[in-house]
Amino acid sequence: MMYHPVPTTTAAAAYSSTTSTNNNTHHSGKGKGGRGEKKATSASSKAGLQFPVGRIGRFLRQGKYATRMGAGAPVYLAAVLEYLTAEILELAGNAARDNKKARIVPRHITLAVKNDEELNKLLGGVTIASGGVLPNIHAVLLPKKSASGSKNVSSKSQDY
Repeated sequence: MMYHPVPTTTAAAAYSSTTSTNNNTHHSGKGKGGRGEKKATSASSKAGLQFPVGRIGRFLRQGKYATRMGAGAPVYLAAVLEYLTAEILELAGNAARDNKKARIVPRHITLAVKNDEELNKLLGGVTIASGGVLPNIHAVLLPKKSASGSKNVSSKSQDY
């Protein structure tokens, strides 16, 4: 029986590689040749992400989106979701600061999304609860500017 190692892709290699060098010269007397108990390292910390890579991988498996899933798929999806969340939160924080507020509310998220061209395209069909609408008054509805100074001219339609 021949042993053939499975090739790994670069995304999966970055996700599943371990950087353990067995240079531990202190023997604890517990056997195993001096290898102590390793602290478990999460997939998120290996990838340098805040979003949960393991949970996203579990959701991808349970969702039955495909019969097979690569090791890099949950890492990539977690990175994309984290980037989009950070982008929206940054813009919403700017909108909150513009309104002199310290807390982000749904109105600030709506203003952030609608004022950004790419996010507006991505979330075009999304309704944010309690978000409101962009302040916009059509130019036709604005009062006309009189060119002849400030004369008090009464309108014929208002004379009874």
